[in-house]
Amino acid sequence: MTYNERREPHPLLTLTQVEALARNAHAAQTDKAGRPYAEHLRAVADGVRARGGDEEQIAAAWLHDSVEDDALSADWLREAALSPRTKDIVLAVTKRPGEPMEAYAERVLSTPGALLVKESDLAHNADPARLAALDATTRARLTQKYTKMRELLGLRAP
Repeated sequence: MTYNERREPHPLLTLTQVEALARNAHAAQTDKAGRPYAEHLRAVADGVRARGGDEEQIAAAWLHDSVEDDALSADWLREAALSPRTKDIVLAVTKRPGEPMEAYAERVLSTPGALLVKESDLAHNADPARLAALDATTRARLTQKYTKMRELLGLRAP
């Protein structure tokens, strides 16, 4: 086999490319308060970075809701030029329809690197300023949900 016939592995996407993909995939989406969804993605990625996360975890943070929100497909993720660890983290933090919180938490805890991404996600979701923009019923429901998930994951209150 000559050099030209060998298949070179595709280089992995850079963080800049992952960010651009995530922003584009979620471009039409807003959060519960009507803010551009990319603000949440940025906050989670920044939170992972601030907590000492590595590039694979930061990439997963940018993509953490992409499959769950149908912004990108599971097939896309499977074929994407991302490390296996990044893909595993994204899949670990992807909630499945009807899945009990306990099973979800166990998957996050059993996937190396996923807890830091989920911790950053929960921290931004539970940010008092962010929650203040929601109606009282939604705020109470989400606060209870985030508190329960933190307990299941063994995380201290923010």
